[in-house]
Parts: sequence; C-alpha cells; structure tokens
Amino acid sequence: MSSQHETKVPKTPALTDDPSSLVSKAGPREWMGLALLSLPTVLLGLDLTLLHLTLPALAADLQPTSTQALWIMDAYGFMIAGFLITMGTLGDRIGRRKLLMIGATAFAIASVFAAFSTSAIMLIAARAMLGISAATLMPSTLALISNIFKDPQQRALGFGIWATMFGVGYALGPVVGGFLLELFWWGAAFLIAVPIVGLLLILSPILLPEYRAPNSERLDLPSVALSLALMLPVIYGIKQIAKHGIAMDAFIAIIVGLVFAVLFVRRQRRLVDPLLDLSLFVNKAFSVALIVLLVGLIAVGGAMLLVAQYLQLVAGYSPFGAGLWMGLAALAMIVGGVTAPLIARHIRPGYVVAASLVLSAIGYILLAIIGSDASPGVALAVAGLALAYLGNGTIAALGTDLVVGSAPPEKAGSASAMTETVQDLGISLGIALLGSISSAAYRHMITLSAPEGLSEATHNALSDSLWAALAVQSELPAGLIEQAQAAFTKGFNDASAVSAVSVVVLAFLSAVALRHVGKLGQPDD
Repeated sequence: MSSQHETKVPKTPALTDDPSSLVSKAGPREWMGLALLSLPTVLLGLDLTLLHLTLPALAADLQPTSTQALWIMDAYGFMIAGFLITMGTLGDRIGRRKLLMIGATAFAIASVFAAFSTSAIMLIAARAMLGISAATLMPSTLALISNIFKDPQQRALGFGIWATMFGVGYALGPVVGGFLLELFWWGAAFLIAVPIVGLLLILSPILLPEYRAPNSERLDLPSVALSLALMLPVIYGIKQIAKHGIAMDAFIAIIVGLVFAVLFVRRQRRLVDPLLDLSLFVNKAFSVALIVLLVGLIAVGGAMLLVAQYLQLVAGYSPFGAGLWMGLAALAMIVGGVTAPLIARHIRPGYVVAASLVLSAIGYILLAIIGSDASPGVALAVAGLALAYLGNGTIAALGTDLVVGSAPPEKAGSASAMTETVQDLGISLGIALLGSISSAAYRHMITLSAPEGLSEATHNALSDSLWAALAVQSELPAGLIEQAQAAFTKGFNDASAVSAVSVVVLAFLSAVALRHVGKLGQPDD
C-alpha cells in the first residue's frame, strides 16, 4: 500500500556510453561566435609567415643586417612566446573577452606602425609590439571556445576549426604577402588587421560571452618578471647560435635563462594562485600533447621557411607564384584540422596523431631528397610540404583539445597559453634551429667553391646566404650562383632529414604515451 505522503524521486537521465549526451549542445549563436573568433586567429597565423616571401624585397628597401633580418622574422613569434603565459592568466583574472578586445586594438595600432616602418629597427620594434598584442589574443580565443562549447565532441571540433583557421592564416601568409607585393609594397599586408579588428570590436559584445575566473588573485608581478627573464635570454642565445654557431655569449645567455626558469618554478610552487599552475603537468595527456606540439611545430616551422626560399631563390618563382604553390600544399592542413576530431570519435586520438606524423615524416623525406633542378624539385617540395602540413593540422587540433580539455574551466586561459606558447615557440625554434642547420651546410659548401679575387663585401654576401648572394649576382663569376643554389639545397636536405627523424620518434611517443586517452566524448582508460 502506498502512502499519501510518499516522496517522489526525480527521474535521472538514462546512462549512456556517450557522456556528451548529458551536456547542452551549442546553437547558431555559439557557432557564429566561433566564426568571429576565427578572424583574429587567421590574422595571428598570417603575421607569423607574412614576411617569408617578402624578405628579399624588404631587405632591398630597409637594408637590414643578417642578424636584423632574423629578428624581423622572429621577433613576433618570440614575443608571443614570452608573454603568452602572463596574458593567458591575465585573461582569467580581468575577463577573457575584455582582454581580447584590448589586445585587438593594440594589434591594429602596431600593424600600422609595421606597415609604414622606415628602418629595420623600427620594423623589429613594430613586430615586437605585434607579438605582445598577439599574446593577448591567442589564449583569449582558445579559452573562449572552451566557454562556448560544453559538449566534448563539439568542443574538439571547435578546437579543430580554430587550429585550421590558424593554419590557414599561417599558410596564407606567403600568398597574401606575395600577392600584395606584386601590387603595392611589402608593408601593405600588415594593414589587413585594421578592418578585421574593427569587425571584432563591434561584434564581440554581441556574440561572445565574458568569463572571469572566480576568486582569482591579482597578477603576481614578480612571476611575470621571472617568466620574461627566463624566456628572453634563452631566445637571445638561440638566435646567436643560429647566426654564429656555439659561442660563449650564447651559452651564458641560455644558462642565465635556465637559472631564472628554476626560480620561476620555485615561486609558482609557493603561490596559492600562481601565474602558471604546475599541477596541470601531472596530467600525462597534457604533458605529452605539449611535447608533440612543440617538436611538431619545430619541424614544420623550419620546412615552411626553407620551402618558401627554395621556390623563390632556386626554382625562380615570383613571391606570388611561390605563395600559390605553398597555398596549394596548405590545403592538407585544412583536411587534417577538420577531419582529425571527427576520426578521433572512432579511433583513439593517440593513434590518429601517430598515423598523421608518419605521413609527415614521409613528407620530410621527400624534402630531404630534393635537388637543385627545379623541374622535379618543385613537385617534391609541394608534396612534401603538404604531408608536413597534414600532420601539423592533426596535432594542432587534437593536441589543443588534449591540453585545454584536461584543464578545469578556471584554468582554461592558462592551459590555452601553454598550448600557444609551445606552438609559437616551436615555429620560431624551427626557423632558428633548422635554419641554422641549413645555413651551416650552405656556408661550408660555398666556402669551398668561392674563388680567389672577390672583394671582401662580395665574399661576405656570398657566404652569408643565398638571397644575399643573389643581391650581388652581377659581381660573381659565371656558374657561381648555380653552385650557391646547390649549396642551399644541400642545407635544405640536411634540415629536412633531421625533421624526418624527429617526427618518427614523435609518432612512436604519441602512439605509446597517449594510448590511454579515450575516443572523443568517451572517458579515458
């Protein structure tokens, strides 16, 4: 007999194999918000590679030294890496949408300065300002995606689209730079940021939610100072090694940076609300995904620069023509970024990443066998870069989801910053480290080929780089430019071989260390 006072137990949702079925799905407004966040994401990728094909024209106009040319190329990415941790945590504290809008405004202003730079020093300063501004945008866009999408499968797809759009910008940089160089001047592409930022500022309050971590402390300024003190000396040391090889000042700078790294870690462990939550690294998927992103981006960052130079300086394409070939290869990045989260719903992410990295290794092998004959060389370069891009799109999409998805919501900004730090540092390290391998091989070969009787200035230009040698081509004996192109190609081959080996090791690490990670939307083992 039932009682009149019987208490009714509320029904609970039926248990299913898909935990995401208990989470609300995103609607049209959320997807429009993702489309809006894609605009600055494309812009950030664009600025990383914008100057790859315009460097010869820029060099002719501003007359930078080879060291200044390296800083013009790398200042943007390195300043992003230096400030990302700070800005990711700052967004958690003051509001992610607010920081996005502040950073976007600063980015537009810095872009105008870059576009109208009248000296190498001014352009380096503008690129550094762009890097600091971009450091506010990157973690904000990623963290806001984690706020917008609650469903794990939709969130992973959102991260995949984000990674794809960043990759599209990264790949379009040479195309846009080359196209605008044909019509205007090398600085025109920087002005693209102005209308994009205007649209972002208008629509952000309408489409994007605001999020601020509850109970967050004020930003710890000593930690900010320590994070810069550990990054900048290491960056300086890497650049010096890339240019001059192992030297005492570079070695000392790296040691100084490592000392500050120890001090930074010790301070973070003592703080209740640290700038970087080191407990995130306890999660195995978090740590391994960061390693995969770092090493993978080192390989593709170097390949991007060297293929751009090969197409222009060896194959003889105009900046725009070379950019079109690279844009064709970049279609593979879009395929990897969009399809990888869908495949990972049925196959474990670790195996998806490993398989894509094996394909990338094949691509680097193709780049390692390119010769200075442009006819087969261009086909091998485009095919090899496409396979490298395919792996890059996959690791960017799934790696980002593994890193940001494993962090609690209030730490999403900090986790996003770590993702972006290793990606941008990886690209910049790829340019510096693989570029230095290529340069060392070039200098060794061309020194053996250089004839007697060249003026000191001509000899220095010939031994500095291929683009510098082409600038003094009229002063060189017949046949020497062909020898310089062969020397550059040999350096390109050596750097690509190093990338192939490192990516094979990375594929094995992914398959073994991430095998416990469940399919998207399902729990881990």
